[in-house]
Amino acid sequence: MTLVAGVDSSTQSTKVVVCDADTGEVLREGRAPHPDGTEVDPRVWWAAWEQASAGLLDGVAAIGVGGQQQGMICLDDAGEVVRDALLWNDTRSAQAAIDLTDEFGGPKAWADAVGLVPVASFTVTKLRWFARAEPQLAARTQTVLLPHDWLTHRLRADGGAPTTDRGEASGTGYWSAAAGDYRRDLVRLAFGRDVALPRVAGPAEVVGETASGALLAAGTGDTMGTAFGVGLRPGEVVVSLGTSGCVSGVSEMPTADPSGLVAGYADATGRFLPLVCTLNAARVLVTVADLLGRSLAELDELALSAPPGAGGLTLLPYLDGERTPNLPDARGLLAGITRANASAANLARAAVEGMLGGIADALDALRAQDVPIDRVLLVGGAAQSRAVRAIAPALFGAPVSVPRPAEYVALGAARQAAWALSGAAEPPQWPVEAEEVTAAATPQVHERYVDVRDRALPLLT
Repeated sequence: MTLVAGVDSSTQSTKVVVCDADTGEVLREGRAPHPDGTEVDPRVWWAAWEQASAGLLDGVAAIGVGGQQQGMICLDDAGEVVRDALLWNDTRSAQAAIDLTDEFGGPKAWADAVGLVPVASFTVTKLRWFARAEPQLAARTQTVLLPHDWLTHRLRADGGAPTTDRGEASGTGYWSAAAGDYRRDLVRLAFGRDVALPRVAGPAEVVGETASGALLAAGTGDTMGTAFGVGLRPGEVVVSLGTSGCVSGVSEMPTADPSGLVAGYADATGRFLPLVCTLNAARVLVTVADLLGRSLAELDELALSAPPGAGGLTLLPYLDGERTPNLPDARGLLAGITRANASAANLARAAVEGMLGGIADALDALRAQDVPIDRVLLVGGAAQSRAVRAIAPALFGAPVSVPRPAEYVALGAARQAAWALSGAAEPPQWPVEAEEVTAAATPQVHERYVDVRDRALPLLT
């Protein structure tokens, strides 16, 4: 049996799975937590990797790394980290996003150039913030990497030049998925000068070896890893409900959305992965459960005991600001509360419907870019919520399937490692079990959500 390993270095933890390269069967697993926050010393990720992989790697022939996207890791000329990495959910570069959009000629110019319109999560905006806010540290910076780039590079025994992949590069704001190349003029616009960037490796390329002799795959971003892990096909969309809510669908052609709602990413196979991302997903449910003094299981029971529409309560779930729509300084809003509907059950229901309302908006944004949605695959921690599974089909306007619980980012990275190891033209086919979930459509719930959202936007901007 040939063994491969996949790594998911996410916002909250590092997960490692060891799989049979032929079937994808998970044989070993490990995990280690990360500290909460929007910036972190990358050495924390390395320590978490060592802890999560301890005792798992004997006999592993190849490793792939999936990582949280859009962070900014700056290295000096000796390869040492200059400052703590800024993560995707750090919004201090919100003004930089506005400035860069204007300086380059507006949203359409950016969408045409790189398939994205700057928001605070993209690396290009963090570079601008860094150059202006911490110029002495910025002056020491010679190389800029993303989280999975940095981990893959640390794993390499030969110390060669850093690499990335199409998927990870496409979330920076200075690499074009359509053209397949860096836009160094945008790096200079943001940072004031050029810096070294990782070489973009091919989807099935071997980029190095570890000290133990395991081959290293190119790796990819967490969104691309999830899509690869569930075997996403054209016409299918994956909704990942973790810290953030990510909605992505496979496309044969690149997208360029001047509204900025849809990011024109690349995927891990050589195709494209248009994506909409929200900042607020599973933590909305955790926050409301804590507010009510209930467990998540009890929140489920409460939500399912309330009627669709939560008796008229609507929650705009912008608890940590928001990325889609681009409202980095927004706060959440509970609308329609009366003495008659002010109950724990209705609030629980409004929390689930509000979180899923943001995801329904994301699905509509993909449809507007001609991305076909014939089936929705629901994954991530919040996909295990009974209330989420019951309500999602009613709001999404498409059939919903819930793949069996698994670490799909890590599985996608492991599948990529198996592909690189095989040298084949196509990746191995690993089966994914899924449960079909159904519910009567409740379009009026999302219509009320949209009405509240649109009325509230002037107050939130």
